Amino acid sequence: MATILIVDDNRAVCTALEVLFALHGLKTRACESPAAALQLLETEDIDLVIQDMNFRSDTTSGEDGIKLFRSIREVEPEMPVILLTGWTHLEHAVDLMRAGAADYLGKPWDDAKLITTVHNLLKLRQATRENHRLRSARCAVRTRVAGAFDLCGLVYESDAMHETVTLATRVAHADVPVLITGPNGAGKEKIAEIVQANSSVSDGPFIRVNVGALPAELMSAELFGAEAGAFTGAQKSRAGRFEAADGGTLFLDEIGTLSLEGQVKLLRVLQTGQFERLGSTQTRSARVRVISATNTDVRAGISAGTFREDLYYRLNVIELRVPALRDRADDILVTAQAFLDNAHRFSLEAERALLAYPWPGNVRELQNCVKRACLLAAGEIIQPRELGLPAVSERMAESAPSFVLPEPDRETVQAVLSRSGGVIASAARELGLSRQALYRRMEKFGLHKLE
Repeated sequence: MATILIVDDNRAVCTALEVLFALHGLKTRACESPAAALQLLETEDIDLVIQDMNFRSDTTSGEDGIKLFRSIREVEPEMPVILLTGWTHLEHAVDLMRAGAADYLGKPWDDAKLITTVHNLLKLRQATRENHRLRSARCAVRTRVAGAFDLCGLVYESDAMHETVTLATRVAHADVPVLITGPNGAGKEKIAEIVQANSSVSDGPFIRVNVGALPAELMSAELFGAEAGAFTGAQKSRAGRFEAADGGTLFLDEIGTLSLEGQVKLLRVLQTGQFERLGSTQTRSARVRVISATNTDVRAGISAGTFREDLYYRLNVIELRVPALRDRADDILVTAQAFLDNAHRFSLEAERALLAYPWPGNVRELQNCVKRACLLAAGEIIQPRELGLPAVSERMAESAPSFVLPEPDRETVQAVLSRSGGVIASAARELGLSRQALYRRMEKFGLHKLE
């Protein structure tokens, strides 16, 4: 049951509110002084505060209420506070609402309106707490995974990426082929690195082959090696990628582009561990963990006759799906910040621009964007224009994930003000806010006295 704290030096007011809330199934606690209220907030779990604005019979200035409100915000920054007064001062109401007060009501109050406001604020309070709880739980789980496994420098926040990473670490020790699917630039190679780094052959070689970049006529020679004179220009014998990866892992990127001839040879190696160099009849063997990746629909290739079904099932013992960056908006900022050098950081406007863009090129595009911005930035703070992002069309904006940039917290605002020497214009520009918006946040966080 939610608990409401009533702070008023008039006992009759406390009693009236206690009766009203009891009729609606709400628990209340009452205090007649600001000191008692602050002490109770430290010892009990309070969900909402309703406070008077004057606690001395000889004043109607509201100064006591302002001081109590500011003290509550320092102790409980997200506590919903309803201000109640018999003496309405419009300037106080405006300032305190800007500073974070939930509502400002005059006495006598409207019971129906007050109950509706209280119920809405309690629902919001519960949702906020649940959101914090889920974020904390996810953070704890990610921390445990990062502590138990080598994530090869990967940073992420999204649940979608966490599922992929968790599965990758689970299957890493299993000596079975892994197929990683997902769009270009999404991070398939990074997932392959994680699988290899946590496998039983992590001390062995990790050989990467971009199958899509190899000419078809040289495919066999690259994968399996060639003897001298096997083809024009082959002046000496050389080992292929399978031999180089013996005792370790071979990562075959863009496997969907492999020719049918290459697929037959690859299938044999996967089944027997044996192969012949081009131009040789000597059978060789290698013990290799194969991880492959593709951005194509391999099943469609099977239907079209361009990819062997038996090879697909041999490669796809375990499939790891890497989602597109647009489908995991929680990862955009943490990934972009990981690409920053030590000399730069994003303004809030730049962060909003990063979140608004749909990133068709995924993580690779984001990395290039951040590197370019670091080179072009005139100062320490990267602004939206230096990101060089194209304008987001209405259609792209509609299809992009909805994500709200978190408000700057008290520590962030205070740090920016300190760096700017208290110059509001400079601090507001760095935070991506107008001066008026920065003033409101300074009031909210108690960074200067209310006028």
